[in-house]
Amino acid sequence: MLEVNQISVNYGAAPALWDVSLTCGDKELVCVVGPNGAGKTTLINAVAGLHGVKSGTLVYGGRDITRLASHRYCEAGIAIVPEGRRLFTQMSVLENLELGSFLPAAKARRAERLESVLALFPVLKVKLHSLADSLSGGQQQMVAIGRALMAGPTLLLLDEPSLGLAPSIVLDMFAAIRQINSQGTAVLLVEQNVSMALETADRAYVMEEGRIVAEGQAKEMMDRPEIRKAYLGLDTH
Repeated sequence: MLEVNQISVNYGAAPALWDVSLTCGDKELVCVVGPNGAGKTTLINAVAGLHGVKSGTLVYGGRDITRLASHRYCEAGIAIVPEGRRLFTQMSVLENLELGSFLPAAKARRAERLESVLALFPVLKVKLHSLADSLSGGQQQMVAIGRALMAGPTLLLLDEPSLGLAPSIVLDMFAAIRQINSQGTAVLLVEQNVSMALETADRAYVMEEGRIVAEGQAKEMMDRPEIRKAYLGLDTH
């Protein structure tokens, strides 16, 4: 479904990504893990069309989207849940969700998708007319994910969905991500919580300093001594 082929990305004159390649298949759940500053957010923003690619190609569903206008990515089936949620805090939960179904095709199925989002996050049912600013961090993350799902994406991009959440809420959030994937949506997940990401994903990539330095089946990555030591803080013996 998604093919990232040797892309390089700059911030001004400063390189941020070097020759990064990865794939995410139809209905697959893939994670990208690594330390702060590794380039994970830059990568997912490039895949979402929010950051230009200097070289290399992005192919989605067999179509080269490298130079596609940013606002056309959602129409192509890609939706992003950005780091920090970026809700319109002085608008209601319902209004924030409805913004995800702005395109005509999505608007035609707005009621159906709203029902699906509320089935996934039942706590939002009683919050629909509350201001987004009044919600807890976990509830705001639910709204951010729900807003992306309202577009009916075939590929959901998640940038640090566990950031700032209590451990119990993190467990709920990853359970929801697994459910979204099990219902047929491919997921590309960028996450600093390496253990949760590897437990959730089918395959994993490790980034360091703007490069992919390791890849493989997620559960196998958990058993690699260098991954356990560098990213999980676990004794390798």
